[in-house]
Amino acid sequence: FTSFLHLPGASEEVAPPVQQCFMIPKKEINVVSDMAKWKRSQAYADYMGFILTLNEGVRGKKLTCEYKVSEPIEKLVALLNTLDRWIDETPPVDQPSRFGNKAFRTWYAKLDQEAEKLVATVIPKHLADAAPEVAVYLKESVGNSTRIDYGTGHEAAFAAFLCCLCKIGVLRVDDQMAIVFKVFNRYLEVMRKLQKTYRMEPAGSQGVWGLDDFQFLPFIWGSSQLIDHPSLEPRHFVDEKVVNENHKDFMFLECILFITEMKTGPFAEHSNQLWNISAVPSWSKVNQGLIRMYKAEVSTVSRGRLLGLLPSTA
Repeated sequence: FTSFLHLPGASEEVAPPVQQCFMIPKKEINVVSDMAKWKRSQAYADYMGFILTLNEGVRGKKLTCEYKVSEPIEKLVALLNTLDRWIDETPPVDQPSRFGNKAFRTWYAKLDQEAEKLVATVIPKHLADAAPEVAVYLKESVGNSTRIDYGTGHEAAFAAFLCCLCKIGVLRVDDQMAIVFKVFNRYLEVMRKLQKTYRMEPAGSQGVWGLDDFQFLPFIWGSSQLIDHPSLEPRHFVDEKVVNENHKDFMFLECILFITEMKTGPFAEHSNQLWNISAVPSWSKVNQGLIRMYKAEVSTVSRGRLLGLLPSTA
């Protein structure tokens, strides 16, 4: 799978190593000086390579376009459907506090208990030893059960989860579009349902100075989708009519729709960074700028407890 992680968009598949050693990830970023080690690591290069390869893979493509859906992709969607069903089976509890409904802890406890079994349904039997390692990223990808919050570090853990599946050969080069459009998009739907159902707090949010309270990657991949679009320009995503008419085709606009549903008041006030982005002349420049922003703000400072785990398989 190594070729998948080398830009631009590799076309060859490389068989996974015959012998692989798996281990339970542990936190490696404990102090500020550890960040330099992380930025120099092969894991960091692989993670960013994964993000950027997918960015190229969805360039100019709609969510509704045709693409290959492999058996592992279908199994990942089934896994996410299970998480969705558990939300329905775990309704919010009555409590004095408006935010951070404690029922989330009950939901999370079920995931914590079942994660390895869920992962085992996705990976082939000869890779069963990988399940305990890969499952850690799945558990880290849904939010923090103590604080009942969710943020871009948890999102990064899900990307790391998918990256791990690629590294061990479960997902392949020709799964690129399905990874984003089928799996990651379904993940976003489940996370939004979690956020709304349990009133989860933003984790590490920069408020009005941040891009979004909860997500980052769908803005990167979503802006790539819109590159060279014949009529939609960055200035259009602040137009409610345009968003309503096109959100099912473009991940970026789906994010904007969710923001407008969750927040009140002028868009320029509650989402100032996005408002500023709407003045950028082209989607290509938006995409490039978001990638720089992701490297600077998310990959370097977002949740050392998550990205610092990045994997032995990487």
